[in-house]
Amino acid sequence: MAKRKKIIVIGSGFGGLSAAIRLAAAGHKVTIFEKRDHWGGRAYQYNINGFKFDGGPTVITAPHLFDELYKQAGKRREDYFQLVPLDPFYRIFNGNGEAFNYWRDIDQSVAEVERFSPQDVEGYKQFVHGTMDVFRQFYPYTEQTFPNLASFAKILPYVFRTGTWRSMYGYASQFVKDDFMRKVCSFHPLLVGGNPFDTPTIYGLIIQFEREWGIHYAKGGTGAVVNGLGQLFLDCGGQIYFNTPVEEIVIRNKRAVGVRLPDGTVEEADEIVCNSDVPFTYKHMIARSNRPAWVDVWIDNMKFSNSLVVTYFGTDKRYTDAALSHHNLLLGSGNYRKHMQEIFKGKKLPKDLSLYLHMPTRTDDSIAPPGCESFYVLSLVPHLDAGINWNEAGPAYTDHVLSHLQQEYLPDLKNHIIAQHSINPMHFRHTLNSYKGAAFSVQPNMMQSGYFRPSNKSKVFDNLYFVGAGTHPGAGVPAVIASGKIAAEMIDPAPVRQQVYQPMQFALNA
Repeated sequence: MAKRKKIIVIGSGFGGLSAAIRLAAAGHKVTIFEKRDHWGGRAYQYNINGFKFDGGPTVITAPHLFDELYKQAGKRREDYFQLVPLDPFYRIFNGNGEAFNYWRDIDQSVAEVERFSPQDVEGYKQFVHGTMDVFRQFYPYTEQTFPNLASFAKILPYVFRTGTWRSMYGYASQFVKDDFMRKVCSFHPLLVGGNPFDTPTIYGLIIQFEREWGIHYAKGGTGAVVNGLGQLFLDCGGQIYFNTPVEEIVIRNKRAVGVRLPDGTVEEADEIVCNSDVPFTYKHMIARSNRPAWVDVWIDNMKFSNSLVVTYFGTDKRYTDAALSHHNLLLGSGNYRKHMQEIFKGKKLPKDLSLYLHMPTRTDDSIAPPGCESFYVLSLVPHLDAGINWNEAGPAYTDHVLSHLQQEYLPDLKNHIIAQHSINPMHFRHTLNSYKGAAFSVQPNMMQSGYFRPSNKSKVFDNLYFVGAGTHPGAGVPAVIASGKIAAEMIDPAPVRQQVYQPMQFALNA
């Protein structure tokens, strides 16, 4: 082992926990400072009137990334939390009440395409073949950094040759012609804060991430995963302070040497891993006198993801007859391109609704009181640059979303809600320290990916590392876990790098 270091981790989201566990398991003295009263960051779990509501991530894929963390610590993931595979992955509604079941098995998904748009069956198969190739090409880069421009340039010939520089929607449109099928093939960027009309097809590897390893649900919700990782960190000898925000990262001679806490105390460290949003960190956690002027210019020219309005609600009845699954995408029936422009570039709330409805009691009734149902509904909205007054608009918008659910999917819903909580872009800004209230931080476009994305090791200050959605490889649980792995291995290189990739399990009949 390298020299035992004193390491501070700012924040206990998935990225912070991933790095902290690896470094603590390697024998370093690791301390986490967490702003909130519990683990999780965006994955914080709310407990309201007997309901458990997962605050953010609900789609768990690539379980091996968790297993790898426990293996490094000499533990078994199954002893900390249990995962249950889900199938179909998603139920996607087209705005007319018709639902497409998005199965793990490709032949089953092909049958769904045939049911909706028989003329697109062959094109859909070609699309799936294309995303398989994208996965094979780009998966290795999700667990390693790009140290220089030359390393990133190696992937460009493939990108230009295959057209994967095109947007996900544009790429899908080459193969399928039905508008709804194009949405089904291109919605995945929305899961990581990207516009399907702007996000390059290299992010299509998410599609095969899911098919390769499945989509899972943790018994007890994503909060059970967070608790399991937190306990593993403690079992590795780590220490955490809750309700302890970091006011400032202390810089001396262009090196990060410690953190200043609210009471003025300075805790020194050999290395600092920051799970706070990268742009927010540079702008608000490092003194202006310590950061070069170009840093502000760089951040001011970044493009940021959309934000979200999320409403968590529990009902005093079960909706067992509803045509809903565990994960539901409720797509609007209006102009899709215009709707995305309103979300990512607009200055007011979109008229149309594109919703994700999470219904975990379909799988796990332990997270709600007996006879009750648990939900969370997520709506895509612009970030804070839109200038929307959320104190005024928030309650009315939430009521609009619940009214839509009541009319289309959950009869008499409002009369049965017995627990409710909502968050909006102001929560992402003030509670989660997300710059501009962008729910997924830096937008995933071609010029903000790979080498051009904020790096895992600061290019401004020595001894400062970044993990989380706003750094490489990007947003989404697997990518964020991988960012922690990358940062930890930069601090203490692993003697033997474990190869977790296995050949594709799925083959598509031509």
